[in-house]
Amino acid sequence: MITTSAELSGLVDNLPSNGSPFAGIDLEADNLHRYAEQLCLIQISTGEEVILVDPLEVDDLGPLRDYLATNSIWMHGADFDMMLLRREFGMLPRMIYDTQIAARLLGILRFSYANLVEQFFDVKLCKSSQKENWGQRPLPAKMSEYASNDVRYLLPLADKLKDDLRTRGRFDWFVESCRSAMDRVMERDMEREDPWRIRGAGKLDTQALCLLRAVWNWRDGEAREWDRPPFMVVRNQQLILWAESLARGEKLETPRNVKGGRARRLKEAIEEARQIPRSEWPERQRGTGRRWDRGQEKRYEVLARKRDRAAESLEIESSVIAPRAALEQIALEDDPAKHLLNWQRALLEL
Repeated sequence: MITTSAELSGLVDNLPSNGSPFAGIDLEADNLHRYAEQLCLIQISTGEEVILVDPLEVDDLGPLRDYLATNSIWMHGADFDMMLLRREFGMLPRMIYDTQIAARLLGILRFSYANLVEQFFDVKLCKSSQKENWGQRPLPAKMSEYASNDVRYLLPLADKLKDDLRTRGRFDWFVESCRSAMDRVMERDMEREDPWRIRGAGKLDTQALCLLRAVWNWRDGEAREWDRPPFMVVRNQQLILWAESLARGEKLETPRNVKGGRARRLKEAIEEARQIPRSEWPERQRGTGRRWDRGQEKRYEVLARKRDRAAESLEIESSVIAPRAALEQIALEDDPAKHLLNWQRALLEL
C-alpha cells in the first residue's frame, strides 16, 4: 500500500510506459456512503505485481496524473472510473482499453469481470466487498484482497481478449469503440442544468414539476447535511410519486427516516412550492416534434433486419452493432455518422 508522495513517484518511475505492455488500473470510491463521492483507492497491476495506492493519504497524485496523460492503460467496465479520473485529474489517460468492450465485441454474454475471470482462469472471485465503504481506514485485509483481485487478472485477461479480437479481425472495432467511450465521458456535462429532472419527470405536468423540484432540493439538502448519498434519504421513484400525489392534493406517505426536523423541513419546502405562482412553474421539456411516417418506419425495419442478420453472423448482441435508439434516429433521416461508429456503419453499409 503506497501512502506517501515519494513512494508514488518511485512507483510511477517503474511502471511500464511508452507503449505495450500497459498497466492495468481499477478504482474504488465511496459513492454508496457519502454525499460527495471521493476517490478512495487506486489499484495498479504491472503484470508482475499488484500495488495499491491510497489517495486519501498521498498528498500529491501529480506523478500519476502525468503518467496517465502520456500512457495507455487497461481497465474493465471503465465508464464510472473514467468519470472519477476526469473529476480527480481533469483529464483521461492517453488511451483506455476496456476489457468489457472487448468481451462484448467477441460475443461473450456474461461480461462482468468476475464472470470473465471464472471463464478464462477458472477462478471464482469473492464479490462481498463490492459495496463496502472504501473510505474507511485502516482498510481491512479482506477489502485489500478484493481490491487486489480486481486487477490481478486484468492484464492476462486483456491478452486473451486482444488475441481473439485480432484473430477475428475486430481489433480496430475495439480501439474505435474504446476511444468513443472516452470521448463520451469527456463531452458529458459534469453539472446538469436541471438535475432535479430525474427519470420519470417527463410525464409530470407543470405543477407536479414545481413540486418535484422542491422535494428534490429538500432531499439534496438533507443528504448534503447528513453526508450520505441522496438515495439514502428518499429514492428517485418516491420523489416522482410524491410530486404526483401532491399535485392531486393528497397527503404524503413518508418513510420512517423522514421525521422530526427532516419532516418539518420537507413540509416547509412543499408549502413554499405551493406559493410559487403558475407563471414561474418549470416548463415541460418538449420533444423534437418529429413524427414517423410509413417510409421512416419501413427504413427502420430494413436497418433493424440488416443489423440483426449481421449480429447473428458475427455471434454478437445486436445492440453492440447498433442500439435501437441510434437506428430510430437514422430512420428519421439523421446523419448515421452522428449515431454510429465507422465499423458499425460499414457493417450496415451506411
